Amino acid sequence: MLSRTADNLYWIARYMERADTVARLLEVGSRITLLPSAHGYRSEWDSLLQATGMAESFAGKYGDPVQRNIESFLFFDRDNPSSVASCFTSARENGRIVRTALTTQVWDALNTAFQELKVLERLPRSELELSRLTEWVMRHAAMVRGSIDATLLRNDGYNFLNIGYYLERGDNTARLMDVKYYVLLPRVDFVGSGLDNYQWTTLLRAMGAQRAFHWAYGGEVTAPKIADFLILNPQSPRSLATCSAGLVNHMGRVAKAYGRDTAAQDKARVLLAEIEGATVEAIFEEGLHEYLTRFIAEVATLAHAIHETYLSGEMR
Repeated sequence: MLSRTADNLYWIARYMERADTVARLLEVGSRITLLPSAHGYRSEWDSLLQATGMAESFAGKYGDPVQRNIESFLFFDRDNPSSVASCFTSARENGRIVRTALTTQVWDALNTAFQELKVLERLPRSELELSRLTEWVMRHAAMVRGSIDATLLRNDGYNFLNIGYYLERGDNTARLMDVKYYVLLPRVDFVGSGLDNYQWTTLLRAMGAQRAFHWAYGGEVTAPKIADFLILNPQSPRSLATCSAGLVNHMGRVAKAYGRDTAAQDKARVLLAEIEGATVEAIFEEGLHEYLTRFIAEVATLAHAIHETYLSGEMR
């Protein structure tokens, strides 16, 4: 496969997964603001910007993190490359470029999301409820992912799509956890409190993982259980373990197709081995925020290795 085609497919997946996560972040913020006693280390809405690394660009354009401005910035703002509108548009454009590498169903799912987005952008903002917008994003992201899984040939194009999905999802799971633990929780003495448990439950609900969590663990929602579920549990679809294993699998398939391993495969295996060798106790001893920050940095390093090896035009 040509590197530019692989790059387009890889970024279709990353943009769609990123749009889904932005919608889930907005869901977290809106639900937590409904709790009267939720007064975090930063405001709930500012915390979303801090976790996604968008605080500086937001402040340069909007100033104070007011809810309405943050909603506009994260959903509709074309100057924000990670907004829902920007991600859907970029995913559709990448799909248009590699139209012949996609099935009709995948292209229709991408194009339908883009066309409906244009309709939403023309509506008065007062008519757009945030909950309906976030549900709309998550539905279309699931439709694209479902059409990929249901209709695409299991070739290297399919592998690069999944590499993009797992890379972005692992990074975003870590960022969503960081919103809760590092930024929203006011003080150490709130650990185990009603506020602490409400925020964890809200995070699970926003990630579509609340029922799966209770199936796996039952009982009270606690920080150690959440960390185990979202970091170490290979049965959890959004866990760092699941995403890392998915990366190793699809990068191994690419290596087999091209006849050799590269530094990118080595980094993916190291990432998975570190997670499989971790325990909840060791993670909390290091510090959950510190662990997540380190994971995000390692994912960025892996993404750079994938780009240099397969997507830059010269396989290395």
